[in-house]
Amino acid sequence: MNPTLWRGAAGWEDPRLMTETEQTDQAVEEASVALSLLLAHPALGLRQVAGPPGDRLVSTVGTTEIEDPTPYLVGGELLLTAGVRLPHDPEGVDTYVARVVAAGVTALGFGVFPVHPEVPAELAAACDRHGLPLLRLPPETPFVAVGRATYAAIAEARNRDLKTVSRAQSALASAAARPDAVQAVLAQLSAHIGSWSVLFDGQGGELFRAGRRPPESVVGLLRELAVRTVAGQYAAGRAEGRRQPPTAAAHHHDGVHLTVHTLPGADGAARPLALGLAAVTSPTLVHRQVTGTATVLLSLLTSPRHALHTDTRGVGALVRLMLGASPAEAAHTLVPAGRPRKDHWIVVHGRHSASRSGRAPRPGEDPAQLAALGTALGTPYLHIDGSSLRALIPDAAATRPEVPAQAAELGWTLGFSLPVPATDLPRADTQAERALRRAIAADAPAVVHEAAARSVHSLVPSAEAAEFARARFAVLDEAGPPGAPVLLGTLRTWLACHGSWDRAAAELRVHRNTVRHRLARITELLGADLQDPAVRMELWFALDWLPPDED
Repeated sequence: MNPTLWRGAAGWEDPRLMTETEQTDQAVEEASVALSLLLAHPALGLRQVAGPPGDRLVSTVGTTEIEDPTPYLVGGELLLTAGVRLPHDPEGVDTYVARVVAAGVTALGFGVFPVHPEVPAELAAACDRHGLPLLRLPPETPFVAVGRATYAAIAEARNRDLKTVSRAQSALASAAARPDAVQAVLAQLSAHIGSWSVLFDGQGGELFRAGRRPPESVVGLLRELAVRTVAGQYAAGRAEGRRQPPTAAAHHHDGVHLTVHTLPGADGAARPLALGLAAVTSPTLVHRQVTGTATVLLSLLTSPRHALHTDTRGVGALVRLMLGASPAEAAHTLVPAGRPRKDHWIVVHGRHSASRSGRAPRPGEDPAQLAALGTALGTPYLHIDGSSLRALIPDAAATRPEVPAQAAELGWTLGFSLPVPATDLPRADTQAERALRRAIAADAPAVVHEAAARSVHSLVPSAEAAEFARARFAVLDEAGPPGAPVLLGTLRTWLACHGSWDRAAAELRVHRNTVRHRLARITELLGADLQDPAVRMELWFALDWLPPDED
């Protein structure tokens, strides 16, 4: 940045960058009321008799009758006194006023009678010299009445500010739900804080803008401030090897207040975007709160994972698949930037249950739940169809997957496969489905597929096992309605539920008599006694050995 560009604007040579914590600390302002409002209060009868005429803010009221009250002052007070210990000489009065001004007192209120019949002339002269507003309190106005009126006005102002913030936040949230969400949020932000709002890319390009555009000289200053702020955050993140929290920078130039807030970059790999604001009024606490809400919304709306289904890596993989690439060839494009490409994946199958969450099983229609589940699983690659879920968790280490507790709190029962290369995703899909069935049968929140190194499956060659399964269930192909897939699914569910008609019916979402009818048909076609444990075991193994595309 050319240093001469900032010449003539105090503080611009060394712009202050603030982290989120520092912004929060700065925003903790004392609620206050305008001094003019107290002067206009009809019941108080206050009158300014000295000091500058400009309005000031009062955040608290204090009373003192000591010669040096400064150790007990915090700044922003309307300091009330009857002059009991006021010095009698002009030099002492001048010292007294200089001290309270240095302590940050907003105004001095002097109560006449009974100590002083009128405001001392030397006190008025000292207040004029030091620029301290001096108010005269009539004898009939108690100090406590001034305090009550001040705090009532502050409470009213705070309530008014809260309503303003609430209305603005509601408008911003509604704007974020529109198809043109980013533009709509910027428009609402500009309307509520009276600024020109612009979303810059990392190089200072204007992506979106709203509000009355300021002169190009101001736009240029705001752009350079945004580029400088973004570059500083990006460089710090690269140096430390981790994503930096959003930062902000603020400056004042020729009556215009300029502010920049950075937004997180995509997965920490890209330069962040920046929200720039230019306004002719100083930002208030209300403005900062509204801007904070808008910044959060813009961060979400500009994230590649916004709404999950618009993930840029997912779009790239979809394009590859539609142009003829195999799943294994497209899989590596889904791995987040900056992570090791281990080419391992976990497949997750899920079933939503109202009994677990206390809500109707319609999660596919709830974007908030979709986002929460994606966050819990650590992946944007989910597909929810009604109450059924399928998910891919990329870049998983070749270790047993961890089950998130939040998924159960959201009402999901999950089955996890073991990590597999992309070429083995069909096998992992089968593992996840079987794990889900075991979780449902055991009424457990989740089950992770276990390796079958010492199971019966390892004793039978896979080709022979598959041939046996095909032969065992071949007769069902000629069963007629409802068809072999439905009968096989009913048998598998009934066996997984340990022969419980009611649980199987609930899982299949049919009447228990329908389950009984289907099982009777299966018994007839297979010539098997389903009450025999050995037959059940044989059929369970055969179902496990049946190739997925024939299940």
